[in-house]
Amino acid sequence: MKNCIAAAIALLSLQPALAQKEKKETSGNPIFPGWYADPEAIVFGKEYWVYPTFSAPYNKQVHFDAFSSTDLVNWKKHSSILDTSAVKWAKRAMWAPSIIKKDNKYFFFFGANDIQNDQEKGGIGVAVADKPEGPYKDHLGKPLIDKFHNGAQPIDQFVFRDKDGQHYLYYGGWKHCNVAKLNDDFTGFVPFEDGTIFKEVTPEGYVEGPFMFIRDGKYYFMWSEGGWTGPNYSVAYAIADSPFGPFKRIDRILQQDPEVARGAGHHSIIQGPGKDQYYIVYHRRPLTETDGNHRETCIEVMTFNENGLINPVKITTTGVKKQKLK
Repeated sequence: MKNCIAAAIALLSLQPALAQKEKKETSGNPIFPGWYADPEAIVFGKEYWVYPTFSAPYNKQVHFDAFSSTDLVNWKKHSSILDTSAVKWAKRAMWAPSIIKKDNKYFFFFGANDIQNDQEKGGIGVAVADKPEGPYKDHLGKPLIDKFHNGAQPIDQFVFRDKDGQHYLYYGGWKHCNVAKLNDDFTGFVPFEDGTIFKEVTPEGYVEGPFMFIRDGKYYFMWSEGGWTGPNYSVAYAIADSPFGPFKRIDRILQQDPEVARGAGHHSIIQGPGKDQYYIVYHRRPLTETDGNHRETCIEVMTFNENGLINPVKITTTGVKKQKLK
């Protein structure tokens, strides 16, 4: 009898929490607990996925977690989808993943080791899996890019599928951004018509974190500005008729709010089930935190004006409303 009573009491104690979960209609910010940065958000089927950097000192950044959701509000954690045990050349500073599905495989691009020159081992790698949650294995057994080209540190990679199905890799730190044309199996690159492999497309103000999407036939190229530990970290953008630009800076659209959080930047964009429904997923630092690595992943609605320009995004604590994919 005592066991039955105890079980009943335990069940009653859970009911408020369960009711609260059922009533949760907005994501809140951050969208999931833990220190995570540089989020790559993408839609696979009827699920939203976020692949962030595990935000910790470089020597502890040795794995990636992923998060999935059917409604942008409730998120499921997928732990250690890739770590240094699967990538023998990666030792530390595994950063800023980018992922894409091709031929029923999931290709996961990442930076590792934070190399400072061409003599150090590391750069941008590729891993592959049969499912979005992995497990992922090293696709090449070596970095895809392990040298500095046009002054760009090989980090902050973003893989982009153009309208014709061609895939490009945008990447670069140290205030330089390159684009390269990926080959069909993502094992290397195809030279451009002029014989070059890495074309510099750096816009004014660029620091790191490139991202590209297409809307109404236009190429929206976005990047982060400022220092990642500073209050001036932010997101700006350009619009072009080609994936190669030229990218003329238009404006900053995401930045800190001294009443909400600091250092808002390094983002990605996902499109919801509506034709013109967009979300920006980014990281920021809570006002109470002074550790540069204490960054959290957040989400906001992103809108456009009648001329196709991106409206400034207001960062919030509420996040976004529940939204299932159709």
